[in-house]
Amino acid sequence: MTPRPRAVPLDGLPPEVTVYEVGPRDGLQNEAATVPVATKLELITRLVAAGLKAVEVTSLVRPGTVPQLADADVLLAGLPREDGVRYPVLVPNLRGLDRALGLGVREVAVFASASESFAQRNLNRSRAESLEIFRQVCRRAGEAGIAVRGYVSMCFGDPWEGAVGPEAVVAVASELLEMGCREISLGDTIGVATPGAVHEMLAQLVRAGIGIGTVAVHFHDTYGQALANTLEALRSGVTTVDASAGGLGGCPFARSATGNLATEDLVYQLDGLGVATGVELEALAATSMWLASQLGRPSPSRTVAALAGHLGT
Repeated sequence: MTPRPRAVPLDGLPPEVTVYEVGPRDGLQNEAATVPVATKLELITRLVAAGLKAVEVTSLVRPGTVPQLADADVLLAGLPREDGVRYPVLVPNLRGLDRALGLGVREVAVFASASESFAQRNLNRSRAESLEIFRQVCRRAGEAGIAVRGYVSMCFGDPWEGAVGPEAVVAVASELLEMGCREISLGDTIGVATPGAVHEMLAQLVRAGIGIGTVAVHFHDTYGQALANTLEALRSGVTTVDASAGGLGGCPFARSATGNLATEDLVYQLDGLGVATGVELEALAATSMWLASQLGRPSPSRTVAALAGHLGT
């Protein structure tokens, strides 16, 4: 029998959470070797079969910038089509958006930074310059009826600047919402946040007039804080959590960034809290076990490791 947590709800938590899966994009972009497109499509098919309804599949950047995602056009053409399943795609600029529109993409994301240093290193332009480009992307996407998600990276700390204050995050998030982003995902890119910092950040966003319903969280588990930070975000009213199957990921532009919150670890916790996700834990863990075999190394997810003896691939 597969071990399952006993559901014991806590007061103050939402009854349902959207798990926004980023493994095929944010997870695989950090792999040293390129994963075949057939493997990526199999991964996405398995994730959808496990019940995930929002799967960020790739990024339409220049192939030389992130070579692991150079197969984006082929991948998008081969996606399994399921009713109610979203396949967002990251776009860096208007050229990327034009590619997305030509490929039939219906939802895109842009990637801003709360810190000036990371904007320069990741986007090769200032924070203000990058936001102006995203304003143009949002305008054109709106005209085409395309939803836009806005990421804000380095929300709690930056490898070059140190701690990042909430006021910087509030400023960038406010601007992204003003230009038309429907959701803002707050990224702890190098995994330095703790629950108190999460509470403070979300409280300041609300005080600034940003509705908590437009906010998602994206935690990396560098110091083992991702689940604790997620629980604090849920207590603050957040209902969308980014996660990566098997805990894959990092950031090729910030070497101190390690893997994302593992989707299996998140779903196990939410199952135990009686919070609905629509995701089948066993199918999800089996998917990450299969992917680990394709990558040639064990999954960093503790839940996957714990279930490995009970599940086949």
